[in-house]
Amino acid sequence: MKKRIKALIIFAGTVTTLFALNAFYMTNHNPMLNNNVKTVDKTVVSAQELFNRSWYVIKKEYYDPNFNHQHWSYWKNRYQGKIKTEDDAKVAIETMLESLEDPYSRFLTKAEFAQQNSSIVSKMSGIGVNIISNAGKIRILSVLEDTPAQFADLKPNDIILSVNGQKVSGLSVAEVANLVKGPINTFVSIDILRGSEILNKKIIRKEISIKTVKSYKENNIGYIQVSSFISTSTPNEFIEALENTRDTDGLILDLRGNTGGLLANAVFMANLFINKGRLVSIVGRNGYRYDVMAQDTNVRIDKPIIILVDGASASASEIFSGAMKDYQKAKIIGTKTYGKGMVQKIIPMPNETGLNLTIAKYLTPKGKDINKVGITPDINIELNQTDLKNNKDRQLEQAKSILENIVVKK
Repeated sequence: MKKRIKALIIFAGTVTTLFALNAFYMTNHNPMLNNNVKTVDKTVVSAQELFNRSWYVIKKEYYDPNFNHQHWSYWKNRYQGKIKTEDDAKVAIETMLESLEDPYSRFLTKAEFAQQNSSIVSKMSGIGVNIISNAGKIRILSVLEDTPAQFADLKPNDIILSVNGQKVSGLSVAEVANLVKGPINTFVSIDILRGSEILNKKIIRKEISIKTVKSYKENNIGYIQVSSFISTSTPNEFIEALENTRDTDGLILDLRGNTGGLLANAVFMANLFINKGRLVSIVGRNGYRYDVMAQDTNVRIDKPIIILVDGASASASEIFSGAMKDYQKAKIIGTKTYGKGMVQKIIPMPNETGLNLTIAKYLTPKGKDINKVGITPDINIELNQTDLKNNKDRQLEQAKSILENIVVKK
């Protein structure tokens, strides 16, 4: 990809192939890969039947056939004939799932299932922020560009104190998100803590089209940030970012704060850089192993690459960065990643509810199990509170410095 005109022709000729490759991964018959957006199950059943069906799905598909060293029939007998309302079913299913001691398997109410699918199809009604729960506080992780939140001057690290007068202390991220969301063109009042100052923001809700990838060029270095792997539009956005940064001699891929998303997206993106060999291994129930192999994409990205990660980089982020590290396609800078090496399947359930159920674990191409371990960067750089306060990004600065030195030596 040296000459611009030729590269454009080559790239245009391979885009269809790449999109087809993504479609292959997204629709592959293997259920371990097919964890993308799901059709809502509008079947209406009783609360007892909803519980019974959830019990059966877990019994059939959960990755650990020993169910955390317990007899799974206990739970069906425990609640048989005792569930009268949907709240009863919710409590019973959540209690049953908690017995597995698996933080990633969870029951989704109708509202939560709809919210998750909205994220996957990249559209939702809201203000345009990503929030996390940290030390019992709801903190803004990032603010999406060209959204009401950005126009209202919300900033990362702002702490949300209340929404429409309701204090959010003790609420989950999903509960706070539901308070913030609402009908388009209505206002939401949010009190935030910024440093020692409490600010009130009245923000209009709009339909938010979620862009998960952004890019720019600086001093012949390309920068691509992938904020999430959750959207089905992420591969297309990543292709556009590669095109935008094609005429550069080095590339920075920023996965900091990227908590993951669709497995197929991570596989697709890794395949753009790795054209041969195993991309990830997925180990399911009873040790069944499925190796996801690279497909020949006819794309060759031959430039030095640095990947930025931190403690929030998880799941699909780790699949991608783990493959790149194993094949020595990139140098990893930042702090150790989260360590989520488990694969969930999104399962629609009656009454428009759902289950996020762990069905497998994954290994890096070299067979490393990173669950609860994470990926250790090649260069460890931590950002301290002074860095954050002064908007000083030493991780990004180091990445730029390394790439600029490599470019100069060329």
